[in-house]
Amino acid sequence: MKFTKMHGCGNDYVYINGFIENVSDPESLAIKMSDRHFGVGSDGIVLILPSDTSDFRMRMFNADGSEAEMCGNAIRCVGKYVYDNKMTESKVITVETLAGMKKLELTVEKDRVTYAKVDMGEPILAPGKIPVVSTLEPVIGELVVVDHQAYALTCVSMGNPHAVAFVDEITDSHVHELGPKLEVHEKFPQKINVEFARIKDEDNIEMRVWERGSGETLACGTGACATLVAAVLNGKTNRKAAVDLIGGQLIIEWDEATNHVFMSGPAVTVFEGVW
Repeated sequence: MKFTKMHGCGNDYVYINGFIENVSDPESLAIKMSDRHFGVGSDGIVLILPSDTSDFRMRMFNADGSEAEMCGNAIRCVGKYVYDNKMTESKVITVETLAGMKKLELTVEKDRVTYAKVDMGEPILAPGKIPVVSTLEPVIGELVVVDHQAYALTCVSMGNPHAVAFVDEITDSHVHELGPKLEVHEKFPQKINVEFARIKDEDNIEMRVWERGSGETLACGTGACATLVAAVLNGKTNRKAAVDLIGGQLIIEWDEATNHVFMSGPAVTVFEGVW
């Protein structure tokens, strides 16, 4: 089976062309291929498939085998894959995901996609739809207790659930100790992706993420979008800001006219192989 290793800001996945390859057990395959010692090494796998409603369909599975609704970094790489491999000639495509249909605008240089802008749709703020157990709507600064200490979280869904904590400095203990405890906290019935964000100024945010099912990753596109939305809701930034992640920078805009969130960032092919 042929595969392609790709990344968006260091958020790396193994991409498989489902038009050609048949993957019968993607959950087990994701666990095996994602292993960074005995497999290819990745945050998960992405299947590129035919769609009845869009130009293409993507399914993505985390490193632990769980299926995720969407990934902003991964969908940019889907756009690069289908264009670079001449599966489309269009620089504007639609991709079906479990979080709905997403529209991509592709930037092409020397016949290869280098950058993509994704219409991520409207942020979901209703607690029951995120989901988060809360009486607040929207869930801004909800106090969640872990190890007898309360943390203020703002919760947003971008098709998958996120809880954003604003801190003065982002530490390893935030990400690796608090992150996994919040992921499985009883307030989050479908678990949660946790973002730790530091506001640099009204146009710039620093962020690290503990991803549900994968642990810390170098970047999270939906998480960057959720963080910008949370920052605006808390009056901390403008509606457009650069989000600096360990693996690179994403430009996020929450458009006031349409209520849609737009994410722009790079897409890179690392190598191709056979499994």
